[in-house]
Amino acid sequence: MREFDQIESDLRASRVFQRVYWLCLLGSFMLSGLLGYTVIVGLWQTKPVFTRYIGLLVVVGLVVAMAWLLLKNGKVVVSRAGDLRNALQDRQTAAAGLPLDSPSGLRIYREASLDLIAQYRKSANNNRRVHNFFQLIIITGSIATSTLAAMNEGANLFLRIATSVLSALVGISAGVTGYFKFRERGYNMQSTADEIEKHYNASQFMLDEYASTGESPLTEAERLRKYAGFVERLKEEQRKRELQLEQSSSSGEERAG
Repeated sequence: MREFDQIESDLRASRVFQRVYWLCLLGSFMLSGLLGYTVIVGLWQTKPVFTRYIGLLVVVGLVVAMAWLLLKNGKVVVSRAGDLRNALQDRQTAAAGLPLDSPSGLRIYREASLDLIAQYRKSANNNRRVHNFFQLIIITGSIATSTLAAMNEGANLFLRIATSVLSALVGISAGVTGYFKFRERGYNMQSTADEIEKHYNASQFMLDEYASTGESPLTEAERLRKYAGFVERLKEEQRKRELQLEQSSSSGEERAG
């Protein structure tokens, strides 16, 4: 698992660099076209030769460098994708040999659920940050729009444009938050992570329903198996909540249409 996660992380980083190289390459092409246009039509005739031609050569060199890095990184992405497939096969082969009905296999499942908790909390934090960002735009934009509208008693073109832009930005932000429901998604993921963590601690320290059944205490295998059942049920409930949010967004869009 450690080797698989490391290779997956490297592959993700390589793909990010690939996208960055593409953006830099496109930007370099645009700059080359603009500089070439200015040189051809003679817009810089009053400028020195360095500004007219050396700048164009520098940008063209940047295009060549970005293209070379893009090709080089493409080979790295292909290589790491192959390593990831091999690591996935090794992980599946190793997992096939685990006795899942034994306490050792159940312990592995319980410890692996810590990664699931971290994943849910990371997604919840991301959704909260996005929601707070759009809410900040809505609040500040609304106040700024009303202030600019009150200030624009005459026919100031700049204030009219600024007011229209802010109004559009506030409307777009409100529509995005209403459609994607970042706050609800973050709340559901945080709740699921907290529930899993609560059951994790309870199964580890023999608390609540993991303490005993009747007069006899639960064995370790029974506690671990019960914990696995709770985690799977919580994961299924989280998936259902996600589907409900998607369906509510789609139905809202249909009613708006």
